[in-house]
Parts: sequence; C-alpha cells; structure tokens
Amino acid sequence: MKAIVTGGAGFVGSHIVDALITEGIEVCVVDSLWKKGGGRTENVNPLATFYNMDIVSPSLVTVFERERPDIVYHEAAQHSVKISTDDPELDVQVNILGTMNVLRCCTKVGTKKLVFASTGATHGIVDTLPITEKTPQRPGCPYGITKMAVEHYLRYWHDKYDLGYTIFRYANIYGPRQDATGEAGVIAIFAKKIIADKPVMIRWDGEQTRDFVYVGDIARANLLAATAGSGQVYCLGTGIGTSINSIFRHISRYVGIQVPIIKAAKTPGDQRDSLFDSSKARRDLGWAPQVSLKEGLKKTVEFFKERV
Repeated sequence: MKAIVTGGAGFVGSHIVDALITEGIEVCVVDSLWKKGGGRTENVNPLATFYNMDIVSPSLVTVFERERPDIVYHEAAQHSVKISTDDPELDVQVNILGTMNVLRCCTKVGTKKLVFASTGATHGIVDTLPITEKTPQRPGCPYGITKMAVEHYLRYWHDKYDLGYTIFRYANIYGPRQDATGEAGVIAIFAKKIIADKPVMIRWDGEQTRDFVYVGDIARANLLAATAGSGQVYCLGTGIGTSINSIFRHISRYVGIQVPIIKAAKTPGDQRDSLFDSSKARRDLGWAPQVSLKEGLKKTVEFFKERV
C-alpha cells in the first residue's frame, strides 16, 4: 500500500506518517511548509518521500501521477479560527478549493480512499453534551464552515466517482510537535511559556473544559481507517473534560516552575464545555484512546524541554 499524507510535515500529519511507516506502508508527504500552518522539515520522517508543494497548486497532479497512492490522508488545511475570520477567502481557497484539487487528483490516478481531518468546530456551540456524530452542525466560524462543506463534497465525490472516504471530527489534539505560536494548542503554548518561565494568559475564568486527546491516539485511528470505516464519520476524543486551570496546574507541576497568570476576557463565541462521544469509533474501528492525560502531558513537556 502507498499513501500520500497532505500536511505531513505538520503536527498531526507527521504523527500519521510515522504510524504508517511503522506498519510498513510507503508514504509520500505533501506540505507547503507555510509558516502559519505549522509544517516543519524536521517533522518529516526520513523514510518518507517529501514534496514541498501547496495543495492548491496545479502541479499537485504530477505528484499523484508519479506516486499513484492507494489512500490519501488529507490533513493539510488552514486551521486557524482567527485567520478564517480575518480572511475567509483564504480559508475557502485552501480548505475547499485545495481539497477539490486533491479530490480531482485522486480521481485521475484511481486512488481508492481519502481519510479527512474534519473538526468539532463544524458543530459550533452545542446545546447538549457529549458531541456525537448526530449532533447538529452549526459552525460559528469560517473554518468550521469550510470543513463542514468538505464533508459534503466527500459524500458527493463518493457518489459520483466512487472514492471511498472516512471523516474524523477531532476534539482538542495535543502532543509533541504542536505549534506553540498560534492561538490554538493551549497545552503546547502553556508548556513552552512555563518552561521559559514566562507568564501564561488564561481567558474567561479558566474553568471552561475541553476534551484533550493525545496525538498518538489520533494517528492510530487514522491507521485503522485504512481498512475500515468507509463512508462513515467519527468523533474522536476521550470523553473526559478537563479545565484550562487544571491543565495549567499539571504542566506547572511537571515543569517545576510556577509562573504568573494573566487574566483575559472570554473569546467571543467560545463554548463553556466540550466533550466528545467516541463510542462509534470504538464499535466500528476498535479504537479507544490509550494515552492518559497525565502520560500525554509528560511526553509533551519533555518534548518542549528538549528544545529550549
């Protein structure tokens, strides 16, 4: 089997690449190394073939024609909520038109399946927890809108061109290699700040909760999707809500440094609590998170400590 991983030099994508290569699958990485996207050459597994290319490029088809992948893991995206609200046209260009380019390439070379990185942001502010695959999708930002649109395009592409697909709506992913410079990834941001003995900003009262799932568990779900879950959508999370204040306390204890907290206002449109039900993934894929928050936080802190 041969796989192409778009965004394979990024946070989640690079871990998927590692998991695939460990299983003996031949992997090609396509990544533009866009600074705001988090792609880094040092993230690319040396056993993967690397193409420095944007998914919107007309030249993408040459990569597909050369490599002829059996499966595509589509992780490349404009993933910043803030950028999506500041520049919704860019969001459309990358997340919708870029994906359309990937889909056309798949059809041209006979790729059998695409596994898509969607997001819990497609649900927006929800009325009932936990979030399941049946929770209404009412995205409150362009990022969530474009991701939801791609889900519909995948269904259309399957019906018209017989391209198989699996869609994953991720909870809050964390772990080594996460970008600690953007507005997302609170664990990476906290770890880097605390290790550097710098103040940490906490919005709202810090008691808002999120479902934090370790990146290695997410990579394993993607590996399972190579042979299962066709035509299905899965929510991936731990089913456990953890407050931002609790994350701060845990990381401070692991680092051994107590830094000042800068209080800030609630982010407009922010949800109080978020929690995912992954029972469908457990039933269909045999997937369940294996890395505890305690273990995952320690691994993440160690990663950033080594790069001080």
